[in-house]
Amino acid sequence: MKSNEKLISATSIEQAYDRLKTIVSHTPLKLNQPLSDKYGCNVYLKREDMQLVRSYKSRGAYNKISSITESERKKGVVCASAGNHAQGFAFSCAQLQIQGKVFMPVPTPKQKIAAVQHFGGLYVSIELTGDTFDDASKAAHAYCLQHDKVIIPPFDDLKVIEGQGTVGYEILKDAEVAIDYLFMPVGGGGLSAGVGSYFKQQSPKTKLIGVEPSGAPAMFIAFKNDKIITLDKIDKFVDGAAVQQVGSLTFPICKNTLKEILLVDEGKICTLLLELYNKQAMVVEPAGVLSIAALDQYADKIKGKNVVCIVSGGNNDILRTEEIKERSMLY
Repeated sequence: MKSNEKLISATSIEQAYDRLKTIVSHTPLKLNQPLSDKYGCNVYLKREDMQLVRSYKSRGAYNKISSITESERKKGVVCASAGNHAQGFAFSCAQLQIQGKVFMPVPTPKQKIAAVQHFGGLYVSIELTGDTFDDASKAAHAYCLQHDKVIIPPFDDLKVIEGQGTVGYEILKDAEVAIDYLFMPVGGGGLSAGVGSYFKQQSPKTKLIGVEPSGAPAMFIAFKNDKIITLDKIDKFVDGAAVQQVGSLTFPICKNTLKEILLVDEGKICTLLLELYNKQAMVVEPAGVLSIAALDQYADKIKGKNVVCIVSGGNNDILRTEEIKERSMLY
């Protein structure tokens, strides 16, 4: 049954915004003329790649860590992440002066590892383990149990979802027109659950579209089966959105708020990454272009409409350029 009972309240998201407004950037919502001309509509980009940590993840991490008790802070905090959550976590630990430990998959881009070290400084240590986010997550949870630490989840937590939902609050605060369509990337579902909750309550006529990479369609498969499915194998290329299983909290909220989940080929993502860099001087990571890459699938529906795409992050490692070119050429 679809109801507001399965949503994060708009009030709690607004309270999270008040908590975060001096910590994270209120990022711009900008009309993108080349994309608007291409699709015959008004395409606005919500530029979360312009955050200090170059993704929206600091919102949820800070909102969660700042909510734990003083005794929990003294124990220290732990997270698992493929990169962006780790940076938001490290930034939050340094801001709040809390000791933290980060578990990251071994294939994590070096740029993201270096950024975690930079933002966390003396407050954060890093351990590389396993091949995927899910491997790192298991190791992080085991470590927490063994050492009595507090886990800070990347997406499946109410306080984290509230924090990510502030992206939606900012979009509606800044929008000067009614938004017909909102496209956003989906990994574990934290961003889409938070933004989806806020829009469902404050802009119910906006059609919300989630976008996943074809090689990691965890939410798409969950929607199709009406239950959470653990994928046996995923393509880890779109590291900011590649999970084997979506969250137990995020799934019902996304099911309640998103019109549909679209899949985009990794090769198409690479082609768009190169285009945005070469033609618009935008440095975006693979997960960051998912929302824009899906516009082709809605080209007829969005003509003449007001469309927002969330550019979720810009942590792209230059050492991946050859792989990006190769995947683009193959596509």
